[in-house]
Amino acid sequence: MKGFMITAPTSNTGKTTITTGIIRALENRGLLVSPYKTGPDYIDGKFLSMAAGSRAGNLDLHLQGVEGVREAISMGEGDMAVIEGVMGYFDGASNSWENSSYDLSRQLDIPAVLVYTPEGEMFSAIPKIKGMAEFGDSRIRAVILNKTSRKMYEMLKEVIENHTDLAVLGHIPYDEDLRIGSGALGLLEPGSIAGLEKRIEKMASLVEENLDLAKLVELAEDVDILSMDKPERTDLRIAVAMDDAFSFHYRENLRLLESMGRVFCFSPMHDKEIPEADLVLLGGGYPEKYLKELSGNKGMIESIKSYADKGGYILAEGGGMMYLMDTLEGVEMCGLLRGDARMTGRLQRFGYVNIQLEKDCLLGKAGTVIPGNEFHKSVADNTEDAIFKVKKPMGQEGWSCGYKKNNILGYYQHINFAGKRELLSGILDRIGNGGGEDVY
Repeated sequence: MKGFMITAPTSNTGKTTITTGIIRALENRGLLVSPYKTGPDYIDGKFLSMAAGSRAGNLDLHLQGVEGVREAISMGEGDMAVIEGVMGYFDGASNSWENSSYDLSRQLDIPAVLVYTPEGEMFSAIPKIKGMAEFGDSRIRAVILNKTSRKMYEMLKEVIENHTDLAVLGHIPYDEDLRIGSGALGLLEPGSIAGLEKRIEKMASLVEENLDLAKLVELAEDVDILSMDKPERTDLRIAVAMDDAFSFHYRENLRLLESMGRVFCFSPMHDKEIPEADLVLLGGGYPEKYLKELSGNKGMIESIKSYADKGGYILAEGGGMMYLMDTLEGVEMCGLLRGDARMTGRLQRFGYVNIQLEKDCLLGKAGTVIPGNEFHKSVADNTEDAIFKVKKPMGQEGWSCGYKKNNILGYYQHINFAGKRELLSGILDRIGNGGGEDVY
């Protein structure tokens, strides 16, 4: 499989919109595209999934490591890997380029295409673009000029190609119909944006009309993937919550689970009971938006309670953890983890973390360290004892999280098991062995 990355100097430059247009345009030409999002984000990947007609993967050096990233790419199928970068090309963890789009493109040795939007400038754009293309081991090989008139594009194309080694692939004119709002693509679910399918098709048409797609495909290079042995398969049944309230699941986790056991999806909002399961996964999402539906589905709540009372295993991340608590925003939930969760008006936690297990639990033995990501505006006044020590990768900031009750484990952090399949195998082994003090 060949691939390339779409990147930009900063966030909010139209990367996602242009990437969706490129993916759909390539699909319309008969190429099978495997989409990927750089970083831990769930939402942008859903836009890419919609454009491609297949679930997008995530590529994240902190969460997965280099081998895990290559394993994640190997889970995609198609002729072309199209990777959307995160933030600005060089923006990584803390005040560094580590874990950035630049870092990822270096590790994978794939070309990057820079989306550049001129703002109140003409020739001043040239040294900026040139500097990004020539810094360190930059893999930037081409430029797309965004929100640019035909006249300005022609003028800038000439001087960019005269003063750099970059190809200018074309331009995308400003179109009010494509405007969703600054940063909104990273915050809104695709289903909440009216006429999104028409917008994607319109963007694909603009890409066809204004970009040299043949040259873009020609720039793509072979991606160095990791060939992995198939994991040992079990007969364990894994029930995954999947609806509008709980939709934050990494493709890598689902693919690994499908290769290790039998996966069944269910809806805490609409189904009356959980399917027969050895493990229930409640992922993150937006349960706070569906309080009436979740609280009103008494059959599902009683089914989950009954499953837990019989010793069933539950892993719950983010919103899934809040659903298991006594109340969310004062509305009654499952009552399996004691305490209350409520929303606030600002981010409480944001960014990469490392999780150290303070006690043995479903995720592993005490002392195990697991990379994760945390992003939420809620607070959980949980009265259970915390068994995680959570720290930022850089600096001294740390806090407690992770709440274990019988065979239930709830926590705010999100974990990607690509590159760490032994952790996932360990979870299934513990369940298959029936728990027990020697393994759990």
